[in-house]
Amino acid sequence: MINEIRPLRGWRYAPELTADIDTYASPLFDVVSTRQREALYRNPLNSIHLTVPLGDDPAGAALTRLREWQATGVLRQDALPGIYAYYQYFRLPGSAREYCRKGFMCHIKAADWTEDKVLRHENTLPASVSDRAALLARTEFQTSATHGLYRDDDFSLEPYLDEAMRTPLYETEEDYQGARDVLAVIQDAGVIQKFQAMLAARQVILADGHHRYEGSLAYRHARTAAAQAAGVPVTGREPWHFHLMYLTNSAADDLRILPTHRLLLELPGGLSDADFLARLLPYFTVLPREEAAGLPELIAGKPWAFGLYLGGAAYKLRLRPEVHAELSWDTTPEVKNLDLTVLHYFVLERALGVAGPDAQRAWPGVTYVRSFSDCLQRVDRGEARAALIVNEVSMAEVEAVCHSGAVMPAKSTFFYPKTIAGFLFSSIADEEAGNVFETCFQPPTPPAALGRDQ
Repeated sequence: MINEIRPLRGWRYAPELTADIDTYASPLFDVVSTRQREALYRNPLNSIHLTVPLGDDPAGAALTRLREWQATGVLRQDALPGIYAYYQYFRLPGSAREYCRKGFMCHIKAADWTEDKVLRHENTLPASVSDRAALLARTEFQTSATHGLYRDDDFSLEPYLDEAMRTPLYETEEDYQGARDVLAVIQDAGVIQKFQAMLAARQVILADGHHRYEGSLAYRHARTAAAQAAGVPVTGREPWHFHLMYLTNSAADDLRILPTHRLLLELPGGLSDADFLARLLPYFTVLPREEAAGLPELIAGKPWAFGLYLGGAAYKLRLRPEVHAELSWDTTPEVKNLDLTVLHYFVLERALGVAGPDAQRAWPGVTYVRSFSDCLQRVDRGEARAALIVNEVSMAEVEAVCHSGAVMPAKSTFFYPKTIAGFLFSSIADEEAGNVFETCFQPPTPPAALGRDQ
């Protein structure tokens, strides 16, 4: 068995509140803006009070709020365990097509990266991991699902998800990013075992939520150490071994990854615009363009090509193929071939002197922006010196990097849309163990013929 998933008895807003579920949903902790936070905190029942709690003791404030909501019936636990189908309907700018990303939420056994069961594609910041681990340790409550990817080219689970969606539990009219979110539940033990069998033969790539996942790992390690110190046997079935995850099929066309552009807030050493361009020339062909608005189309589908907006002028950059061999970072060929690795190495390190991934992650002179128009506007307003426009990373590139055992440069992927908080909560408290229905949902042993899906 590779990955073990379990149904859960989800905690949800009371039925009399769910007609206004838009009022209680919130963005994930790492994408909510200051303005959004201020508005959401004014609603005493919004989920942000559990996901991004305020105060000198945020985790303690979240626990107090959670116990109050449970006692007063604001949040109620479903009587039966289930897997929760979660669909997000959305459109992309400039397209009339409505996409539907189909997936499901469940508990997955938290596995260390070294176990090669759940694969990461980016590194984490220790402070953010500690924040999430502290919140989980106090509340034993998971307030938002991370996003994982499995591959099923036959789409064998989709009919069961579609069937569940015929009777949804609730849906948003439109969330903060313009998506429509719909939740349903599957509680048929036979159907759930089909989901378990699929994931038992699959690795999972973590698309989003690395800090929350590592927070779960940290809490699992702490509970394991405490049990061992007390001489209490650890079976691996305890609730705190499990993590709330939203799983989607990486073979689906509705799985979208948007580009994240690089905005240079400064040029090190007082470089002028002309100096910067001169430093790029040994590595790139630099072609001036009349209009900045067309930069995304100029680089679309072209490897190692970037747009540059500098001092009100637009340029197309294309790496000189012969210099790629100079890329000396100690990583895999799959990572070295990425556009963003090329950009970070030849622009940030070689041209600007910010050497190495760690230094670049800590450098305050770069920020990451998803909106192309925002990039141009911030340069025009003098808030930034230059914008580097990039192509999106493909799903094939994400899979290749993960299976190579390496990680991508910072902020390489933006899986769109983001899941929302407040739709489903899960408890990993000790009292969740021994549920009377647990024996009905034991994961089956996968047939040997399935092997391991890489």
